[in-house]
Amino acid sequence: MGSLRLTLCTGILATAVFAPAAHAAGTGSVSVTPASPGPGSDVTVRVSGCGGDQGAAASRAFVADARLTGTQGALAGETRIRSSVAPGVYDVQVSCGGAEITGRITVGAAGAAQPGEPAVPSAAASPVAPVDAGGGGTAHFATVATSGSGPGTGQSVTGLALAGVAAVAVGLRARRSRRTR
Repeated sequence: MGSLRLTLCTGILATAVFAPAAHAAGTGSVSVTPASPGPGSDVTVRVSGCGGDQGAAASRAFVADARLTGTQGALAGETRIRSSVAPGVYDVQVSCGGAEITGRITVGAAGAAQPGEPAVPSAAASPVAPVDAGGGGTAHFATVATSGSGPGTGQSVTGLALAGVAAVAVGLRARRSRRTR
């Protein structure tokens, strides 16, 4: 029972030490241009505070996730507002460089133009972005960068530490069972 207790305590300690670093939230900002687009409008999403040079912005208001690229923590990308979305405030979740940044977008009424911007027609637009149809669930990966989506350094170190603890526990258990025979 002592090795089991040692294994559990070591696992809990390793998780407590490394988990906060692996799940740190980003402290960046998200902005959308135009500030209050109407349904069917094209928008530009800008993000500051990212550690990487690429990312993705997702929202229920978007036709498809916006693929973000840039340098030095400033990323930008384009997408379109769904033509069927109701006016209101929607969350925008950005994943970049291992960070998660959240912002908001305000969708205005159809045909409402911002000062200096053309009015958006109120007719429903047909889809112009990838549609999640077929592909065995891979359509999402066609619009999102997957190269940096593996485990981070903290998660890798935690996994190695837990694997080492498990190996020691199995070795001690095997040694104890050889003594009792």
